[in-house]
Amino acid sequence: MNFDCIVVGAGPAGISAAITLAKAGLSVVVLERGAYPGAKNVQGAVLYTHQLAEVLPDFWKDPQAALERPITEQRTVIATEDSWVSVGYKSEKYLKEPHNCYTIIRVRFDQWFSKKAEEAGAEIYTGVTVRDVARRDGKICGVKTGDGDELLAPCVIACDGVNSILAQKAGLIDELKASEVALGAKEILSLPAGVIEDRFNLEKGEGAATEMFGALTQGMLGYVFLYTNKDTLSLGVGCKLADYQKKGLRPSEHLEAIKQHPFVRRLIAGSKTLEYSSHLIPEGGMRSMPPLYTDGFLIAGDAAQMVNPAFREGSNMAMTAGKLAAETVIEAKKAGDFSAAKLSAYEDKLKESYLWPDLEEVQDVEAWVEARSGFLDFYPKLACDLAHLRFTVDGQPKKGHLGKAFSMIQKRGAVDLAKDAWMMLKLGKRLAV
Repeated sequence: MNFDCIVVGAGPAGISAAITLAKAGLSVVVLERGAYPGAKNVQGAVLYTHQLAEVLPDFWKDPQAALERPITEQRTVIATEDSWVSVGYKSEKYLKEPHNCYTIIRVRFDQWFSKKAEEAGAEIYTGVTVRDVARRDGKICGVKTGDGDELLAPCVIACDGVNSILAQKAGLIDELKASEVALGAKEILSLPAGVIEDRFNLEKGEGAATEMFGALTQGMLGYVFLYTNKDTLSLGVGCKLADYQKKGLRPSEHLEAIKQHPFVRRLIAGSKTLEYSSHLIPEGGMRSMPPLYTDGFLIAGDAAQMVNPAFREGSNMAMTAGKLAAETVIEAKKAGDFSAAKLSAYEDKLKESYLWPDLEEVQDVEAWVEARSGFLDFYPKLACDLAHLRFTVDGQPKKGHLGKAFSMIQKRGAVDLAKDAWMMLKLGKRLAV
């Protein structure tokens, strides 16, 4: 079977590429290992709409669009074992369509998104395992499936997720290290829509996204999330795989402990677990990004480490990368040239977009935090202790409270405080530029 392009993986990157290619009149096939699109995909999941609208203008007007709730409030919670400090932002500006972001359930969303690719003219085959690339004269010219079939195309776009088997077979990446991936676990919890709106102080149909740090991650680099869907909640956690291995802790055990925290327990009370899933999440970013192209081959999305954990962005980056990869293939077909030199335009397009600069800006953040011993334990506790002191009336002069506050801060030590401040200053400067 011959096509203009073969896309491997029916996630946000793969389907965005397929829609873009099909709309341009190219013959494109998407090969998905799962029994159906979304069967093996795990995400929080918050979907930013700007990039989706670039692929499917006016998507929100589709009555079949698999969208849960528009997010009108973003909350950040810093917690200890028995206390928490919460900071939120809510705006009616987010009520304007298309909304800034929606919560989604990937199983539903991916099936809807894939149908849009088929409507555009792409062919999608599920339950297909791609085991290798096909080569002619040493150059990639298609893929080989687990059934022994060979599909040919002048270009292949690998969108097969973290630890991409296809990119490994193409010789562009090695198997990722435990320090380069996070392990995420998530439960879908059923709860009536009205109860959700009451507990999260939401108007009918509105949604909230809550991210939690501090004691909930047990000193590991990562965060906990709680997102509102129509009649369910998405509760999950993602931490470095290397940290889980050091602690000997299973994500499922971690999630159960999180559910007992007083902040979380109150919000999920009376809910019923409908689904549990876990998945590796790319975490290395620019530091682990592989070469993105070679003769007849491109990589996009999670397969290329295109995730910005500092800003909770992944699926939007995947959509951008898939679209830009497709545009590169369209240009290559017009020129009749699928060489690495021609396909290098893909990287140029990424650098001109928001994606590349954003990944460059955060590439050192995790390394900086990990280098500061005790950082993830000290500051959440300090925030809660200072808040407790501020709001406690105990018959003592406020001057004494101020002295206690300074004593709390000084426990970190002058040298460590100075190093922490320098790190945060560097981070602030980088993100502000």
